[in-house]
Amino acid sequence: MILRMGSKAKISKRDCPMPLIEDTSQAVTNAMEKTLLRVGEAAELLSVSRWTIYRWVEEGRLRGTKIGKGSLRIFRQSVVDLIKSHENDRFGAS
Repeated sequence: MILRMGSKAKISKRDCPMPLIEDTSQAVTNAMEKTLLRVGEAAELLSVSRWTIYRWVEEGRLRGTKIGKGSLRIFRQSVVDLIKSHENDRFGAS
């Protein structure tokens, strides 16, 4: 439902296609329980754009698979591994 106020429109929480800030932590928790993530979910977890996810899959930094007629899904474990490798690099752990 869109409420019109003058020339500006307000979108109610119920109709918002993107999760609102208070819903973000729940979305991250749900995404991390799945084996395969949508490109947008992986992008949100890594705080990068969807296009970066596509590029990283092409470069081999993330592992993904195509399902159906070409929808790309990212393996959750490859996201976890990428995060861990950057933590190790950043903090000098071996």
